[in-house]
Amino acid sequence: MREIVFDTETTGFEPGDGHRIVEIGCVELMDHFPTGRTLQFYLNPERDVPIESQRVHGLSAEFLADKALFAHVAEEFLEFLGDDPLVIHNASFDIKFINAELKRIGKPPIPLARTVDTIEIAKRKIPGARYSLDELCKRFGVDLSARSKHGALLDAQLTAEIYLELIGGRQKGLMLAPVEIAAAQNAQARPTARQRPNALPPRITEAEQAAHAAFVAKELGDKTLWKIS
Repeated sequence: MREIVFDTETTGFEPGDGHRIVEIGCVELMDHFPTGRTLQFYLNPERDVPIESQRVHGLSAEFLADKALFAHVAEEFLEFLGDDPLVIHNASFDIKFINAELKRIGKPPIPLARTVDTIEIAKRKIPGARYSLDELCKRFGVDLSARSKHGALLDAQLTAEIYLELIGGRQKGLMLAPVEIAAAQNAQARPTARQRPNALPPRITEAEQAAHAAFVAKELGDKTLWKIS
């Protein structure tokens, strides 16, 4: 099963207020394990970047001025996503920005139903906890030393780790051995029955054997199972 974990950085909170995406980061998972394939873009938002947002992600309008427009990378981005589930921390936020950019270039939106929101999983798994990415990383012992500021690719990688913790993905190494291997191991571990070197002599006498044969012949005759063809 293929999944894509992704994150965005933006100039603000609402695309309806004219805010735009300044960075996209994606991480590919296969069967709940990172494959090493990633995708990352810095984007020119074609507007200023408020100082409040710069304090969050450190990306200034000057730095972004020569970066690609979303329209220039949209095809590569959508091809990387494919039709697979999208794992996002606070999915509604990122999807509304992605869909605003897609609408701007005449592309169909990505349905929210396609997403897996790690915040919603965390609410079910650990009710009452704090659900920010930082707090969940601290709870699960995920290394935050590289995160002095937010970054889309770094945050997507951290989200992937949190996602695997929430669904138990890190325990896959503890799975039971395949049935064939387990059976072979059990057979080796099971002690074998000791066989007598010589069979024991019969404990009934010849007279008792003769009496039994006479009884069978008299009472059952040809109706015994071993005589029925």
